[in-house]
Amino acid sequence: MITFNSETPFSLKASDKISFWIEDIISSEGYSVGEINYIFCDDAYLSQLNKKFLNHDTLTDIISFDYCVGKQVNGDIYISIDRVSDNAETYNVSFDTELKRVMIHGILHFLGYKDKTFDEKQSMRAKEDLSLGKLKP
Repeated sequence: MITFNSETPFSLKASDKISFWIEDIISSEGYSVGEINYIFCDDAYLSQLNKKFLNHDTLTDIISFDYCVGKQVNGDIYISIDRVSDNAETYNVSFDTELKRVMIHGILHFLGYKDKTFDEKQSMRAKEDLSLGKLKP
C-alpha cells in the first residue's frame, strides 16, 4: 500500500494514478509493494531529519528510509516541496515533472539503485527518465 501524507498545505493531485505508476515501476523490477509512505514537508522539517538521522547540515529534496524485506518494498520517503519547487525552476521543468522525478528517485533507491558516483548518477538519471516515460498523461 502506498500512502501520501503532508506536513504542509501541499496536496498531491491524481494520487491513484501516481500509486499505480509507482506500483508498475516496482513490479517491472521484480519487486512487490509493501508499505510505502510519502511524507511531503518543507525545508525546515526535512532539514531537521537530515541533521538528526544523517548528520548532514544541508538542504535536500528527499530523504528515504529503506525498510525493504527481500523483494518487498517498504519505506518512508520524505520530500521537501520547497526544494522541489526551487529545483524545478533551476532545471527549467514543471513542478509536477520534478516532483514525480523525486518521488520515483526514492523508489529507485529502494530497488538498489545508487547515486554516489558519476556513473551511478548517470544510471539513476536514465532510470528516472525511463520511469517518467511510463507515466501516462
